[in-house]
Amino acid sequence: MNTLFPIFLKPDQIQILLVGGGPVGLEKFQAVIQNNEKAKITVVATEICQEFKIILAEYNHIVVAERDFINTDLDKKHIVILATNNDQLNQKIRTLANEKYILLNAADKPGLCDFYLGSIVKKGNLKIAISTNGKSPTIAKRVKEFLQDMLPDEIDETLHLMSQLRDQLKGDFQAKVSALNEHTKSLIDNDGHK
Repeated sequence: MNTLFPIFLKPDQIQILLVGGGPVGLEKFQAVIQNNEKAKITVVATEICQEFKIILAEYNHIVVAERDFINTDLDKKHIVILATNNDQLNQKIRTLANEKYILLNAADKPGLCDFYLGSIVKKGNLKIAISTNGKSPTIAKRVKEFLQDMLPDEIDETLHLMSQLRDQLKGDFQAKVSALNEHTKSLIDNDGHK
């Protein structure tokens, strides 16, 4: 049973530490930065691969330290993403993060994770996160592809119109919810059947 609680973070309002500079580190970096180009990320790695360096050069606000991890790298961080294959280092950082109440994700190590980076479907302002509870990133990727193809490109226009409608509605919360539900009913109706 998937007991995860999904949330959407604002990565430009929190401090993220990414430990690792290889292809997996690059993948995790891109997962965050593609969702918010202003994400506040510090990258620490003993060695950063050339492809990652080229991409990092595009983001002046990203802090990069090509050196070994030190304990103070966790200071004033909200989340940590580990992208190393050094089990001893990963466990050390896991312990330190626990002591500082910092949430942690470790690539391909579900047992070390406080959270997972799910597959993301984006259509304008609509964003859907997909999780398989760490069981199968491949299945999450396939579901993402399916939803990406299925959702109409015009969904962002619909979201904009619904936002305008919400701003114009009068009454208490329940009245607004009822009115919005009535307007969006056709989105899930299929010839009058749900």
